[in-house]
Amino acid sequence: MTKHLSVNRLAWKLLDRLHNDPAFYGVDVTQREGATVVDAGIDVRGGFEAGRIITEICMGGCGYAQIASRTYGNLELPSIFIRTDHPVVAMLGSQYAGWQISESNYFAIGSGPARALAQKPKEIYSEIGYRDNSDKAIVVLETAKHPPPTLIRRFAKDCGITAENLAIVLTPTTSIAGTTQVAGRIVETGIHKLRKLGLDSSVILHAWGCAPIPPPHPKFAHAMARTNDAILYGGTAHYIVNHPDDGALERIVEKAPSKASRNYGKPFMEILKEAKMDFYGIDPDVFAPAELLVSNLRTGASFRAGCVDATMLEKALLS
Repeated sequence: MTKHLSVNRLAWKLLDRLHNDPAFYGVDVTQREGATVVDAGIDVRGGFEAGRIITEICMGGCGYAQIASRTYGNLELPSIFIRTDHPVVAMLGSQYAGWQISESNYFAIGSGPARALAQKPKEIYSEIGYRDNSDKAIVVLETAKHPPPTLIRRFAKDCGITAENLAIVLTPTTSIAGTTQVAGRIVETGIHKLRKLGLDSSVILHAWGCAPIPPPHPKFAHAMARTNDAILYGGTAHYIVNHPDDGALERIVEKAPSKASRNYGKPFMEILKEAKMDFYGIDPDVFAPAELLVSNLRTGASFRAGCVDATMLEKALLS
């Protein structure tokens, strides 16, 4: 584990781009309770480039994001391409949306490098053996509301810093920046699924992934459904690992793509309605890339499972 990497210090350099030219990136930067708050889509329009930078912030500055076009059957869509040589720190140590936030009547999902100071959730950091020691922190919230003052103070306390050294980035899923940064979680989604199937995350050395950025939708449920469709029907991820057993690795990869789920094969909005709009009532196996390729550096063998389903992607995104 590369313990010397500071995800918050690296990400703060990216935050400076948004802070120094908010009009160009379509964001709004304010000071609340002493902290820096970046609105990337609640009361402003945001944009692709803001979403791309926020994706890199979410990865703690330990990965790169690019936006280009990619063809999916009859659709040509903007797509976000992710690459990292520090996948465990970037994805599990920073990007993973593992901070469940509840403050009075305010709810949000937190991700980004601040997690590595607050150690949220603790079991992830115990697994990967990583803790940041920065005096600055950045948390990214998937939310359509500004956080209350009590939550801002709580973030600073949980991270062990002053509010003046805290930054909060707000990315509603209904915004372009929001859909971009969610699609940018393609590599992390695959790592989470591989871990669930028994792969030791420490063997993952390098990673690359791509997912379409779906058309925006003004209603949260539909916007969230489209971002899931983008990953589970259009997302691809490639991992380079150092694993001692090709047979065991192949068996894990076979079960990793989204098509291994009983819910696979219909637009995510339909899946959600069948679960009576209960997100946690959905088969968790569906939350995975459409296609995974895992290459074993130790043996030279590669294992591929799943495939992009352009027909289903078109049906889901254009409905």
